[in-house]
Amino acid sequence: MRRLARVASLAALTALALLDGCGKPQFSDAEKKTVASLALNTLPALKADTTNQYADVPAAAALGSTLFFDVGMSRDGTVSCSTCHKIDRQFQDDLPQAVGVGRTNRRTMPLAGVARDPWFFWDGRRDSLWAQALTPLENPLEQAGNRAAFAHYIKNRFGERYERIFGPLPDLSTVPANASPLGTDAEKAAWNAMPASQADDVNRVFANIGKAIAAFERSIEPQQTRFDRFAIDLATGSKPEGEAAFSPEEILGLKLFIGKANCVTCHNGPRFTDNAFHNTGVPPVKDLPPDRGRVDGVAQVQADPFNCFGKFRDGDESACRELRFIVKDGQQLVRAYKTPSLRGAATRPPYMHAGQFSSLDEVVAHYSKAPASIEGVSEVHPLDLSDRERAALVAFLKTLSE
Repeated sequence: MRRLARVASLAALTALALLDGCGKPQFSDAEKKTVASLALNTLPALKADTTNQYADVPAAAALGSTLFFDVGMSRDGTVSCSTCHKIDRQFQDDLPQAVGVGRTNRRTMPLAGVARDPWFFWDGRRDSLWAQALTPLENPLEQAGNRAAFAHYIKNRFGERYERIFGPLPDLSTVPANASPLGTDAEKAAWNAMPASQADDVNRVFANIGKAIAAFERSIEPQQTRFDRFAIDLATGSKPEGEAAFSPEEILGLKLFIGKANCVTCHNGPRFTDNAFHNTGVPPVKDLPPDRGRVDGVAQVQADPFNCFGKFRDGDESACRELRFIVKDGQQLVRAYKTPSLRGAATRPPYMHAGQFSSLDEVVAHYSKAPASIEGVSEVHPLDLSDRERAALVAFLKTLSE
């Protein structure tokens, strides 16, 4: 009983330390500024994608939506983009590794706000949303199709819709039913036998498929949460009330997030991500193929024919600044993975690039201990958080989800 009384007394003292005499949360001016920078109302308007002239064309978005949910956009007619990006699960799938035609080696990322990213996938191996949308279509473990088959499928099923948006389809009458530079040996041979002009025609149709899907995905934006209502009240000097009011534990967690725990260094801005790549010592998953993260992603994005320097980009090269100044090598790229947005994270376990951790408690424990990376150098250092502090951080993270 005495121990319970001491715990209750400590909790009461903590609450008093975090609230002023009027019951308002106590934050310094610097802390208030940081909290305000994380609120969703500071998210700027979505910029135009000059590499995709159809990005904001409603008809393109409508076609993209159709293709996103169409299982016909796969080799065996059973897998669509929405197989892994489920509309009722924040456009992800709750699995440690995504499963399409086969099981992949990475976790599905949610799509809210994805159009604002400069790089795509956990390793940044694509540099535009439309180039990213193309990749799963031909991945043998995801949708496992090939670009010649997709061109024929578009012509046969969506020809009129396609032509209203993108103009006349090329003559595909002599294009093989199945051909791709990335497919089976037979598909590669068929692709290599095609005239260069015919391959360009197929690639153009394929690129436009990605541009339509990207136009749809641009509409997927993050939603306001309890944290945003709290942040607005804090910024305006109002006393948070109702669901906007934070418990003392949640306030402590927020203070740790922007202070001692230093989570805000990487999880910053209204989407809680710096859009960069970091080695944080996350362990590999047994029996999965070797995965070195950004260091391999750099080589892939440079080799991608659909990257910003390629012939299928709309607009001029002024949009290619990220690719032009890409960091191409260095120890910091080894086992570095993209900083995910934390919005909605509490309701989409497991966590990390291959689902290594099953709960937010495990994630926070990992950062508290900061084990060394198996390769490269981890950027994080032990936080030595107490059990109470770790629990408070998790409590705060839950305010980022409805």
